[in-house]
Amino acid sequence: MNPMSVKNDDLPDYPQAAKRRRRGGFFRMVLILFCLLLLGTGGVVYYVYQGLQPVAGEAVTKEVEIPAGSSVRQIARILQEHGLIRNSDLFTYYVKYKGTGSRLQAGVYQFETGQSIDQMLQAMADGSTIVDATRFTIPEGWNVEQIADHLAQEGLVDKAKFLQEVNQGSFPEFPFVASIPQKEGRKYRLEGYLFPETYEIKKDTNEHEIIAKMLAQFQKEWKPEWTEQLKAQKLTMDEAVTLASIVEREVVVDKERPIVAGVYYNRMREGWLLQADATVQFVLGKQRDRITFDDLKVESPYNTYLHPGLPPGPIASSGRASLEAVVHPEKHDYFFYVTKKDGTSEHYFSKTLQEHNANDRKSRGK
Repeated sequence: MNPMSVKNDDLPDYPQAAKRRRRGGFFRMVLILFCLLLLGTGGVVYYVYQGLQPVAGEAVTKEVEIPAGSSVRQIARILQEHGLIRNSDLFTYYVKYKGTGSRLQAGVYQFETGQSIDQMLQAMADGSTIVDATRFTIPEGWNVEQIADHLAQEGLVDKAKFLQEVNQGSFPEFPFVASIPQKEGRKYRLEGYLFPETYEIKKDTNEHEIIAKMLAQFQKEWKPEWTEQLKAQKLTMDEAVTLASIVEREVVVDKERPIVAGVYYNRMREGWLLQADATVQFVLGKQRDRITFDDLKVESPYNTYLHPGLPPGPIASSGRASLEAVVHPEKHDYFFYVTKKDGTSEHYFSKTLQEHNANDRKSRGK
């Protein structure tokens, strides 16, 4: 047969057949993917459901401390470490989904394995801490002796033992303690490192444990990158903590802390005396409304009217704002400041002694 005489209708429609096969294959693939998606979704749902279920097994009571300032993720990690939840990540997402994170309170709690997440969240939202716990608050700007006196008055420590631990206690779990220099004339080794905060402790907590709790809070507050950033200022951590303690005692209004920190950086750069009244108050051992010229002459390595540079160590416990101000001081040309004495607790800042004297007269109403 002559191939040329064969009609096209007599030949199989290969393109159409191929199209049908491709369509059939496509629909089968879609069906398979759909089934896999259902199975995958079901698997995810089951994984999340299981991860949020109470921990199985015999009920065991666990005492859990949630430190002040803990984030939801930190709380989740603590609960998982105590075997109270299955998955810290799922716990974190669940709390964020419920929107209850801001209500969770610090404290010492008693939870049982087998409790639901909602039960634990409710306890932390209500602040249902254990009955044998007690709280104490250390304000910004208190020094070690003020802290010791307060805790002794609350019946939480023996003052002599507390101060002995401050100077001689071993705290290897906090590397920064080992780096604190043993400078001649330094009054208390851990001055400036007992972070001001509200703490909750068991009533039988001893002096060493209380100090360790406060050091742990300092370690939590100190950002690791600060140590590197301070190298640009040519300051060590201890020097920064010392300067921050002066800023803490000199300044009331937070927005002025970076400005005052900048004043002291300028003075140190030019080799001037710091002349911080707060260091004299520290030497005198008590707060005075007015510093006299005789007070400025008191001999002590902490007296920055007599000795150049920073004192041998911090003079108080600094809060977050003062530490941040020393790490990130405001850059300016001010070398002086004086309190306005108008009830605002703010200051006049000046570049020259002449301007400063004028501001001083203005402050005194003259």
